[in-house]
Order: sequence, then C-alpha cells, then structure tokens
Amino acid sequence: MAWPLHKPVLLEEAIHFLNPAPGQKIVDATIGGGGHAEQMLQRISPGGTLIGIDRDSESLKMAHERLKPLGGSFKLINKNFRFLREIISDLKIGGLDGILFDLGISSIQMETPQRGFSIRSPGPLDMRMDRNQTLTAKELINSLTESEIASLIKDLGEERFYRRIARAIVSARKRKEFENTAELARIICSSIPYSRRRWRIHPATRTFQALRIRVNDELFAIEEVLKEVPGFLKKGGRLCVISFHSLEDRIVKNALRELKAKGSFSVLTKKPVRPGPEEILRNPRSRSARLRAAVKL
Repeated sequence: MAWPLHKPVLLEEAIHFLNPAPGQKIVDATIGGGGHAEQMLQRISPGGTLIGIDRDSESLKMAHERLKPLGGSFKLINKNFRFLREIISDLKIGGLDGILFDLGISSIQMETPQRGFSIRSPGPLDMRMDRNQTLTAKELINSLTESEIASLIKDLGEERFYRRIARAIVSARKRKEFENTAELARIICSSIPYSRRRWRIHPATRTFQALRIRVNDELFAIEEVLKEVPGFLKKGGRLCVISFHSLEDRIVKNALRELKAKGSFSVLTKKPVRPGPEEILRNPRSRSARLRAAVKL
C-alpha cells in the first residue's frame, strides 16, 4: 500500500538539538509517519538503535515502510508514550542518548477524513489517536452538559466564545444528535459573531482542539512522562519536544525550568524555536510549532 508522505515539522532543528551519532540509542516517542525517525536512524547507524513509539497502529505501519529500506536497527512499539518507563524496562536497553516528542496530531491523521480530526474534510466525530479506545468526540459532544462543554472549550481550547459555542451545540443537538465534523463545524461558525469569523485560523479550530485533547487525554500524558525523562537519559543525553499550542508549550517550558533549577539539565533553547517562512510556506500546519530542547548534565 502506498502511504501519503509524512511532513516532519522543524526537522533540521530537531536533528540539530538531538545531535544523533553512530551507535546511539534514541527514542522517537511520537513517531507518526516516521519523518524525524528516518533522519535519526540514518545518523545513528551503524550500531545504533531507534525505538519508535505511537499509540496509532496505522501510523506505525507507515513508519515501518519508511524505515525498512534504511536497514538500520529499529523497534516499533504500539503504546501511548506515557508508558515509556515500562517500554524502556521491557526492552532492557539501558540509558538513552536522546528522546524526541513531536506532540499533537500528524499530517497523516489530519488528512484522513475518516479519523475525524479535520475541520475542512467531513468525517465521523471520532478524533481517537488509538482507535482501540472507546471514548470518541461524538460521545463527548452529545453527552456533556452545556456547562461541561463550555468549560472544556475554555480550558482546553482557550476559546473566547466558549459560552456561545456551548449554548449553540446543546441547542442544535436537541433537534438531532451530532454525527460528523461538518455538522459540528457549521454550528460553531454560526455561533461566533460574523465580524470574528475571518480570522487566520478556522473559527472551529480551538473547539476541535479541545475535543481532541480531551478524547486522547493528551496534556496529562505529557506532564506525566516529562517528570520521568531524567531517569531514562544518560549523561549528555538530549531531550527535544515539539509542541503545537500554548497549553502543551507551557507544560514543556515549566518541566524544563524545573529540571534546570534542580541542576540536572541545561536548557539549550532560551526561547522556543519556530519554523521559518519557507517551512510555513511548504507546510502551513507547521506555523504554530514550537521546539524546546535540553541536555542532561
């Protein structure tokens, strides 16, 4: 099967900060379609090992097809990265030289309408990264109370019009249960003042973000695993995290600040590294990306 090509965000920058070299052991904790992993595997060969983790089994299949021709040593694990301690323990690989987290959803997931992540392409209200889990966006949007929906959109979407959107959603579902992304996006757009609809991003973006984060319990998983990272890296080992919105970036920033305060890490990025104009032109989805990195002392 021919898979669509994954577009890795901040690729050169991630490779620069991770500085992979032959013989190293590196974890790509969110391997997606394998764009970052491809470059890392080439640089740690010969003698190195790449461990690729993803909760999405379809992404792992794409990554395998991309990495197989390179001939290097790699292992792919179908789990949530929050279980990184368990994964490292089971593999018995010892200290790591680098860990990369590329948070959020991949371009592959976004461009596959039936996954339900896209605002612009009609699809079922799914939004599950792991399709084996039961909770979906459809269940949330059709069962939560108006106040619960409002809180969700406010806290996880940082949406200014959270009350108006929640009220419109509850009113609409009294007539008909929400089934797909197009229905939801249309109701969200209609609830926002007309003068505010011509924003740089689609008016439903923040609400969709909130639902996706809640469905996949993303923020707690990031917070949880970053506390454990020091125990996985050897001295000189590097941590690189790419986030896509302020909620993720705030968690990463605070985690690195705590590691620095303890004297166990040196932060390599005084400010988050952002994509340049050329990358944004090639891949518009990269515009919100922010990279932070640190090295273990």
